[in-house]
Amino acid sequence: MTTPPTAARGRPAQSSPVDTDGPRVPLYTADFAADPYRAYREMRTRYGSLVPVELSPGIPATLVVGYYTALRIFNDPSHFPADPRAWEKDVPADCPVLPMMKWRPNALRSAGEEHARFRQINIAGLEMVDQYGLQGIVAKIAVPLINSFCAEGSADLVRQYAFPLAFAVLNTLLGSPTAIAERAANGMAAIFEGIDAGRGNEELIAALLELAQLKRAEPGADITSRMIAHPAGLGDMDIVNQLSTLYGAGIEPQQNLIVNALLFILTDERFGGNVLGGSLSTREAIDEVLFNDPPMANFCLSYPRQPILIDDVWLPAHQPVVISIAACNDDPAIAADRYGGNRSHLAWGAGPHACPASSLAYLIAQEAVDQLLDALPEMRLAVSPDELSWRPGPFHRALTSLPVVFPESASLPPL
Repeated sequence: MTTPPTAARGRPAQSSPVDTDGPRVPLYTADFAADPYRAYREMRTRYGSLVPVELSPGIPATLVVGYYTALRIFNDPSHFPADPRAWEKDVPADCPVLPMMKWRPNALRSAGEEHARFRQINIAGLEMVDQYGLQGIVAKIAVPLINSFCAEGSADLVRQYAFPLAFAVLNTLLGSPTAIAERAANGMAAIFEGIDAGRGNEELIAALLELAQLKRAEPGADITSRMIAHPAGLGDMDIVNQLSTLYGAGIEPQQNLIVNALLFILTDERFGGNVLGGSLSTREAIDEVLFNDPPMANFCLSYPRQPILIDDVWLPAHQPVVISIAACNDDPAIAADRYGGNRSHLAWGAGPHACPASSLAYLIAQEAVDQLLDALPEMRLAVSPDELSWRPGPFHRALTSLPVVFPESASLPPL
C-alpha cells in the first residue's frame, strides 16, 4: 500500500472505481435488506474486492467484500485508523448514520494509545464475568420468557424471546435498573435503524449517564462498577461512552445472533433435525450463522488518513471504509473453509479491534437457543421463509419478526 505524492492536491493519478463521482450502491434500502447476498455477488462481479457504496443518501463509503483484503485492513490500524473525527466534521448533523459512526472516546472509535487505554478498561470490566454464572443467568431469564408463550402454541421469537432475553442479560451484567435500560435500548435501536437516530443518540446518552452516576454512588458486582473503579479513573461521560459500546454490542447484535441461529436451525436441512436430535451442537449451528448471516453484516469502520492504494485501487482520505463481514465470509476465495466447525469467519472482527466479548456472546446465544429447543422441540416456522422480512439499515442483519408454532406445552419449573 502506498500514498500518491500529489493526492492531497487533487484526484490521484490512478483512477479507481471507489474514487468516483458515479453511482454508488445504496445499503440503506428495503431492497438491499431483502436480498443482500445477491447484491454482494453483483458488487464483487462488477467491482472486485472494493465497492463504492452509500451508507445513507449522500454519505459515500467503500465496502470491502474481499476476505483477504479485509484481513489486511483489520491488521493495519496505522493506515486504517478507527477515529472518524476528520470525516465527521463535514457530515450534516441530521445524517441518519452519524450517531452510529461518530467519534466517541471509547475503544471502538479511537486509534493508537487512546484505543489501547479504553480497550484495557473494557476488558477489565468483561474478564471478571463468571461464565458459569452467566449460563445460569441466561437460563433464569429464558425460562419465564418461554413460560409466557409455551401454552399458546405460537410466538414471535424476536419480540417475545430474543430481544427481552438479550436486554435482560445485558442489564444484569451492567447492573442497570430496567427503567434506565429501556431508554438506552430504545435509543440504540433508533441508532441502528437510522430512523430518528439523533433523538435516539440523545436518549441513549441520557440513560447511560444516569446509570454511570447511579453506579458511582452505589457500586455493585457488575461491569459498570468495575470500569468506574478502574485505576484509569474515568469520569462519568467517559464511562457513558464505554457503556454505549457495550449496549451497541449487547442487545441488537446479540438478539440478531439468537434469532438468525434459530431461523437457520428451523430451515436448514443439514441442521434442523440433527440439532434437535443432538448429533450436531448448537455451537456448530451458531458458527454456521456467523459465516452465513452475521448479526452485524457491514461494520468495523476505518478512515484512511490519506489517499491509499490497496488492491490496485486508490481509497480517498478520511472517507469511511466498511468491512462487509457478510460478503467477506461469502467470498469464493474461502469457500472451502466455511464448514465443518471452522471459525475463520470475520463476525468478531480481527486485529486490534477484534471483539473482546465474543466468548460471552457465544455462551449467551448458545444457552438461549438450547433452552428454547429443549422446551419446545417440535417448534417450526409459522410462515414460509420467503415471507419473513428484514429490517432495513446498512449495518445489521435483523429480522422484523420470527413467527413460530408448536404443540401447546406446560410451563417449565422455575430455576
